[in-house]
Amino acid sequence: MTTIMLFLICGSLISQKTTKEFKLAGQEVQLTGDLEGFDTKIEIEKITEGLEIATISLSHETGAPPPKFSLTWRLPSSDVAGHWGTGSFNDKTIGPSWGPSKTKSMLAKQAPVIVLFGHDDINRLNFSASEALNTVFLSTGIKEEDGMVYNEMTFFSEKSSATKKYEVKVRFDSRPLPYSKALNEVADWWASFDLYTPAPVPEVARLPVYSTWYSYHQNVAMNELLKECRLAKKMGFESIIVDDGWQTLDSNRGYAFTGDWEPERIPEMKEFVQAVHDLDMKFILWYAVPFVGEKSKAYEKMKGKFLKYWDGQGTYVLDPRYPEVREFIIKTYVDATKDWNLDGFKLDFIGRFTAYDDTDLTKENGRDYASVNEATDVLMTNLMKSLQEIKPDIMIEFRQPYIGPAMRKYGNMFRATDCPNLSSVNRIRTSDLRMLSGNTAVHSDMLMWHYDEPVEVAALQMLNVMYSVPQISVRLEDIPEDHFKMIKFYTDYWLKNRNVLLDGDFHPTSPLTNYPILEGSKGNKKITAVYNDLNVKVQTGKYAQIDVLNAKRSSQLVILAKGEPKNYEYTIKNCMGEEVDKGTLELAEGAHLIDVPPSGLISFILTN
Repeated sequence: MTTIMLFLICGSLISQKTTKEFKLAGQEVQLTGDLEGFDTKIEIEKITEGLEIATISLSHETGAPPPKFSLTWRLPSSDVAGHWGTGSFNDKTIGPSWGPSKTKSMLAKQAPVIVLFGHDDINRLNFSASEALNTVFLSTGIKEEDGMVYNEMTFFSEKSSATKKYEVKVRFDSRPLPYSKALNEVADWWASFDLYTPAPVPEVARLPVYSTWYSYHQNVAMNELLKECRLAKKMGFESIIVDDGWQTLDSNRGYAFTGDWEPERIPEMKEFVQAVHDLDMKFILWYAVPFVGEKSKAYEKMKGKFLKYWDGQGTYVLDPRYPEVREFIIKTYVDATKDWNLDGFKLDFIGRFTAYDDTDLTKENGRDYASVNEATDVLMTNLMKSLQEIKPDIMIEFRQPYIGPAMRKYGNMFRATDCPNLSSVNRIRTSDLRMLSGNTAVHSDMLMWHYDEPVEVAALQMLNVMYSVPQISVRLEDIPEDHFKMIKFYTDYWLKNRNVLLDGDFHPTSPLTNYPILEGSKGNKKITAVYNDLNVKVQTGKYAQIDVLNAKRSSQLVILAKGEPKNYEYTIKNCMGEEVDKGTLELAEGAHLIDVPPSGLISFILTN
């Protein structure tokens, strides 16, 4: 049964600095802020034991900029091992109270959630907010003097345009769930809001992609890329992303020539797209959404409608609060889709749409929105709608950190942020994305490596992203034959098992040590990937099929069986798919040492 409690603070009766205490999911919370002139209402809804939502409503009779306010609370650090935030990446420890772990969330950067988890990977408390447009600061830190974890959520720390009404929901969850499951439920909660309804995901967005960025950078050419596409298609890759460089002959890595979006380097763009379609592949093109370069023709057209000049990069950031700017941006993508028959866009740098210190937050001088965030939301919502009217299955990719709740309605592909040749970092970032992205297709950063690498080392790039959609960016014509076989084998394996790898119950173990084991299961199959010399736990009889990926340099694999003895047929393959051993094995309770080639795998099939 849902229980609702109500608190009301009358703005006309309080001093400038207001503190109100309330209880949420067992935590004593203080609301503090400069709330003078605002009536403030707090409504508590108990969803179930340990899960409660507070709705905080502010109202002002004539309208005023929303006041800065914070929620603070503390809890004992007993078995609180670390914190998970969208920006914590490689460091999921908890900082001291004088230097706490922080997440800064806004429309196009990060997401407003932190999970405090135990040494057993179980949620101790996760806290999140429904605010995905405006900036929210979340922090957690341990105080040396008392061993307590001090937490804070702060709203409107940055200047905002005036409003008469504002509402935010704050969700506290202390249920003893696996931390990954707790995050899944936060993502589902966000997706339940009409404002954040995720975009549909076409099936092709969930299939492997060939990318030009690391393999070619800005030196892209149609004929070379078509050769790569022919090879990629044979290996199971269904789309190509043509990255930065197609729009200019300038190769200085800046953005001075962005904004016109004319295919200077690939003038035969329409023919190029058709040639890719003739291979039965999709074509995705890179754009930097907010930019108009100082050397572009669009600069004079858009002059005076900028938020900022990006010094050192030669570009201006457009101000989406002008209707002419929104029309210009939307028309750019609509025309490209129609003229070239594109299948999708890789949209970059959307996080540059933000209010700066000198931004005038008013509806004046031709602006029809005061808030940059609201205008950006309108722009991106209308852009997606316009593109879907042309192609209902349009693909839109964003990369970390553009991955918040609102971003899921503008795009249907989230990619790990750039981490070239960093296989373990790619694993961490794709795992982070998987837990909070719902059905949005999660893609790896583009895979690349030096071609002199031993094949089992190159294979680590693939194995670290098996629970996401792989994007690859090596020159397939140039790599060694054994590398080619390895990519083909593991791409085939991924395609055959993607219902488990992408759609199964996904759990990255031990976030404090950066996920040394990843687990995915669905129906009667479980796939475990182990990245360090650790025991792989197997519950005998629970799954009819078990695959263990030996994603490390050693050949020693330790299976720690639990349950009644069961007989299995097993097959061991190396990273090129060559069978090196097969037979039968009884998995009785205890440890079993098995020799599996580095970057190889062992498959078990239950026989009794």
